[in-house]
Amino acid sequence: MYIVTLLVAPAVRNLEPSLVDALRNAWGGGDAIWLAPDEAAEFAIVQIPGNRWDVWAELQQQGIDLVVQPMEGRRKKMLLADMDSTMIEQECIDELADEAGVGGKVKEITARAMNGELDFEDALHARVGLLKGLPVSTITKVLEERITYMPGGRVLLCTMKADGAHAALVSGGFTDFTSVVAHKLGFDENRANSLIARNYILTGEVGEPILGKQAKIDALSEITQRLELSERDVIAVGDGANDLGMLGRAGTGVALHAKPAVAAQCDVRINHGDLTALLFLQGYTAAEFVND
Repeated sequence: MYIVTLLVAPAVRNLEPSLVDALRNAWGGGDAIWLAPDEAAEFAIVQIPGNRWDVWAELQQQGIDLVVQPMEGRRKKMLLADMDSTMIEQECIDELADEAGVGGKVKEITARAMNGELDFEDALHARVGLLKGLPVSTITKVLEERITYMPGGRVLLCTMKADGAHAALVSGGFTDFTSVVAHKLGFDENRANSLIARNYILTGEVGEPILGKQAKIDALSEITQRLELSERDVIAVGDGANDLGMLGRAGTGVALHAKPAVAAQCDVRINHGDLTALLFLQGYTAAEFVND
């Protein structure tokens, strides 16, 4: 059995019951269950329809996300999340680069690396090199003035943890940021790269080994083994090419507002909903959401 989930952005809440019923009837689905009025609904089907992606494309034009996934085991015991443009709305290195006056150069490299056009490690070294001479105090300034959190993140963490899940933040960014973001949102642990500084000035170097695509896969393997969980017990979320490995290995891998080349390689794509979409995908209703 499979579950079909339809959802829209919480700020819009324009999911029409007639549309849900029309798709349910066309695909021979079971009764519609509303997870949140006008926002998210689901129904069961026996097999994945052949026109799944054609319907997905049509619904995308209407601001509706469509996900089809196996029914069994969809409520997960662990969240594994990327940070930049996933749990927060920015790329931290781009914000630092703006402060250093090299924002344009770094943003171009970041965009190409996240789209899979450049090797992640080479791109990281190049970008960090452009930060040489930046005062370490700039990190605090960026955190306080430039970083905003992706909507729904706190609710996602609180709800899953209230249900006994473990949460890990694994980023190709930097520990100076992940430690703060993890504490703010309630992650149990975090992993990232380290910026090297001398006399409170960034040297333009990053600590080795680099936490990139393979390191995120390794984190998935290591943490699940430590917790005696299966990788099928994990829901992972990310947006960049360096997230594809963990998204492919996790029981449910969610491409959230992802780069086109990344989304194209993932079956679960959320382009309109916020991070609470990950709760709807697991069958949580809005009434079950925990805000603190």
